[in-house]
Amino acid sequence: MDLAYTEEEEDFRARLREWLAKVLPSLPPKPSPDDWPGRRAYDLGWQRTLYEAGYAGLHWPVDAGGRGATPTQHLIYLEETEKAGAPYVGANFVGLLHAGPTIASEGTPEQRARWLPPVLRGEEVWCQGFSEPDAGSDLAALRTRARRDGDDYVVSGSKIWTSHAEVADWCELLVRTDPAAPKHRGISWLAMPMDAPGITVRPLRTLAGSTEFAEVFLDEVRVPVANRVGAENDGWRVTMVTLSYERGTAFVGEVVACRRVLGELAREARGNGRWDDDALRRRLGRLNAEFRALWRLTQWNVSESQRTGGVPGVGGSVFKLRYSHARQELYDAAAEVLGPEALDLGREWTLDRLSSLSYTIAAGTSQIQSNIVAERILGLPKGR
Repeated sequence: MDLAYTEEEEDFRARLREWLAKVLPSLPPKPSPDDWPGRRAYDLGWQRTLYEAGYAGLHWPVDAGGRGATPTQHLIYLEETEKAGAPYVGANFVGLLHAGPTIASEGTPEQRARWLPPVLRGEEVWCQGFSEPDAGSDLAALRTRARRDGDDYVVSGSKIWTSHAEVADWCELLVRTDPAAPKHRGISWLAMPMDAPGITVRPLRTLAGSTEFAEVFLDEVRVPVANRVGAENDGWRVTMVTLSYERGTAFVGEVVACRRVLGELAREARGNGRWDDDALRRRLGRLNAEFRALWRLTQWNVSESQRTGGVPGVGGSVFKLRYSHARQELYDAAAEVLGPEALDLGREWTLDRLSSLSYTIAAGTSQIQSNIVAERILGLPKGR
């Protein structure tokens, strides 16, 4: 990837900046973090604004409803929207960054036509039904069963850490369709309508007090066979496509946000006298180098995914492994800058520090990422 921007790319950046400067001041106030119907309306409203301006699905293939932008244009978009303080994808997180790209890659023409346009237009929200209470970090140990009954699957089981279930229209759901098969086989990827009878959603409150996760209980829920993405029992391969997007590109905007926070920490330290601490200055300097390197790794990963057909590769695991730890180190440094004020939950960065603890667990633990790097990149043998 040529890291120097062309005249055309700089023109794209300038037009985007101009549009953001015009539209962002006109947005309504953000709703309360606990007001999920309000947050859904706000996030979908922002998505509609992007769609009408031609910025929705910027990097998606044209035949999937996207703009077919280059990886560099996509990164420029993420960088400029984050710098401008534009709304994050929010409740649209799963639909835009996980389920949508997976359906674009693996779905039939009919499935792409049914599910992708509403995601891009900001009309439907997706949640993720992957993790289960008794599976731990071993996703393939899932037990939720789906038995075939005519043109439907009948699904029973439970999911946990289901992002945005309380406001979702659809769920990307992993189910076991062949209990006799080895655990990485016999899994299927379904699109489950969240208004189907038999679904119970119970919100979970995190350490930071937020409720973006939920438990989802499934009692004889009927899901049409036509909603299966990929072949029956081939869901593990489809899931790897979903997870490659999650680890490869879903955190891109957050790297830009972390670089912004790092600058704010330096300004705070200069203001409260902690800048005189040599060790703290070295720590912030090392983090600055770390996030700059992660941004370059992001550029490489996005470029590589474009070269290989649009699906991010195992380089996403390298990024996820290092980024999750760097984010925790960033907010540990924030606590050092704040001093005793770091115990005040109302103080900026305190809740971010608490939520950062989940990053080495969510989207595949650091141990899982280390195994992927060891086996698929370094070629080391699997442990017994």
